[in-house]
Amino acid sequence: MLSTEETIVTMPIYVTGARQLFGCLLMFAVLVPPGVSADDLGPGEIIKNSTDRIMALVEGAPAYFDETPERYFRGIGAELDAVVDFRGFARGVMGEYASGARHRSLDAAGQQQLKNQLNRFVEVLRQSLINTYSRGLLAFGGSRTELASTDFSSDNARLASVSQRVYSPEGNIYTIRYVMGQYKDGSWKLRNMIIEGISLGEIYRRQFEAAAQSASGDIDTVIADWGDDQVELQQEDEVDGSQ
Repeated sequence: MLSTEETIVTMPIYVTGARQLFGCLLMFAVLVPPGVSADDLGPGEIIKNSTDRIMALVEGAPAYFDETPERYFRGIGAELDAVVDFRGFARGVMGEYASGARHRSLDAAGQQQLKNQLNRFVEVLRQSLINTYSRGLLAFGGSRTELASTDFSSDNARLASVSQRVYSPEGNIYTIRYVMGQYKDGSWKLRNMIIEGISLGEIYRRQFEAAAQSASGDIDTVIADWGDDQVELQQEDEVDGSQ
């Protein structure tokens, strides 16, 4: 059963080996087959049909990446834009700093400032994710996947959990749970990823909160300092201890 906490949208990385894996897994979740609208696919179909396309994309990139890497990044960015709610993604990462309660507590000028901050963070986070996961994908190629199950929430038919097993070239098996949400237009979009029981949304949100506290609540500074390597290796012990 899905919980409210599992609907946080985020896709961080935190260890060197996982950097490659998560990039690959993220892209499995967000690509749809050519000629088919994402609105026409269920959550399980999106995951299943995406696998062939992403592997073809990864296999073809080395032929041109050294000379025209921007071609690769643009392609991935376009695919992500089509199926990821980056605004909801960024709002979830910002947590209480972008909550409805905080918005209501501000005057008109403060509300406009918060809106501007969210808009900037959406683009900063989007670009960071594209850069990080695109490079991870190139290093991870050769994996095999198997769709395990698709479960719909008993409390909310617009929430679904898709489980997938990923077999790495080294023989490791990872269990991934993609938390998908259905939007008003009928499309299903990625809202969170849970890898081996670890909620990536929660990790990224904690990272933002820690950065905000270090900056004495200066959200503009947090956004300006946010980068591709925002989630540091300090999380390695947490990951190892939870497996």
